[in-house]
Order: sequence, then structure tokens, then C-alpha cells
Amino acid sequence: MTHAPTDARPAISSATDDYLLGMRTIAPLLVAAGPVGLLFGALAAQKGLSALEILLMSAFVFAGGSQFVALDMWTTPLPWLTIALSTFLVNMRHVLMSMSLGPSTTTFTRTQKLVGFLFLADEVWALSEQKAARVQLSFAYYMGLVVPFYLMWVLSSFVGAFVGAAFTNPEAIGLDFAFTALFVFLVMSFWRGKRTGAVLAASGLAATIVYASVSGPWYIVAGTAAGMITAAICAKVFGLESDRITQEATR
Repeated sequence: MTHAPTDARPAISSATDDYLLGMRTIAPLLVAAGPVGLLFGALAAQKGLSALEILLMSAFVFAGGSQFVALDMWTTPLPWLTIALSTFLVNMRHVLMSMSLGPSTTTFTRTQKLVGFLFLADEVWALSEQKAARVQLSFAYYMGLVVPFYLMWVLSSFVGAFVGAAFTNPEAIGLDFAFTALFVFLVMSFWRGKRTGAVLAASGLAATIVYASVSGPWYIVAGTAAGMITAAICAKVFGLESDRITQEATR
């Protein structure tokens, strides 16, 4: 008579383990997101927003890029339509990120997908994609990324509202580059050789040209479109090359 080994472990980690793993994975990015949140809160306070208004904006919008764009246009009287259109264009990338991540969320329920994509952010998307490339993405892991990142953004922007006077010159301590540095890190984490370089070059060139010639956030749309088109072309070209090499190796 045989007995199953007593030290057998479950093949799938528990939800708690996945959640804690998500928290540990996002932890390094919290160090970068905190100063960006402080900067946003400080700049928003200098624009005349109260600490409560800043808190509510970060809590309900939760989109750093569009919040900075809106803040840049924050004047009296407030150009509501212009701000709405600009933030819509900036956040169009979330549609693409959702489409990209969608196939990796097959284990999510419909409610979990709605909640998960409601709190989707660039950093959460990047780390989720990296996880999904290795193993099945779980909702617990995803929320382990979301919750601490969301809380860090909301709380740091709230604190920034009270220390706004100390950030009258963020360039002096490098905070103006914190947002850029965070995105550079995310982009480089997806580096896959020359095809990645081609996508980045096309996206950057298109965004630069449009930024220099057209007012508004259209450069974001242009950069995104150029990157997508280049990625599709590279996938076709390099895919054919990979198939050719495979066929020659099997002869």
C-alpha cells in the first residue's frame, strides 16, 4: 500500500502568497512613485487646490499623467472642455494596455476584470505583463500590485499639498525628472533587442515631431500609434526570419 508524500505542496500558490508577492514586486516602484505624488500635490496646492481637493482628485482619477496635464491647464476660468479632451487623449493608452493584458486575465471573473482595469496604471500593467510572460497571472497578485501603489499615490499627493511651499523649485532637487525616470525604468524592463529599439525610436520620433508642430497632447497619440505600427511590422518581419531559421535548422 502506497501513501502520498506528506510534504507535498500545492501546485498553485495561495491567494495570500500571490498578493504578498505582488506587494514585494511593486515595492521598488513605490520609492519612485512617492516623490512624484509629492510633486503633484505640491504643484496642485500652488495652483490653489485644497488638500481635500487634491486627495479626491488622486483617489478618483488615479492617473498621474493626465493629472499633471490637467494641472498644467488649470487656470481661471477653468477650461473644462479642453482639460477633458486632453486627459482623454492622454489616457487612451489605457485602452491599449487593457487590450494587451486582456488575454492574461482569463482566470479573472467579470467583476474582477472591471475592478482590476479600473485601477490599471502603467506600472501595474508593466509588472503584470512581466508576470504573465512567465506564469499565469492571478487576481490576487494583480491586486497586490494595485493596492500599495494606489495608496502611495493618493497619500503622497495629499502630503504634498501640505509641503507645497518647500517645492517651489522642484528642478533644484531633481523631482521634475522623477516621473520621467520611472517611465524609463518601465520601458527598459521590456527591452528585447533591436526590435524594441525600433519601436522606441519610431514612437519617440513621431511624438517629438507632433509635439513641436501641434499644440495639445496629440504627441502622445502620435507616439503610441507609431509605436504600435512599428511593433506590428517588426513582429511580421522578425517572425518570418525566425520561421526561416527554424525551418533551416530542421532540414
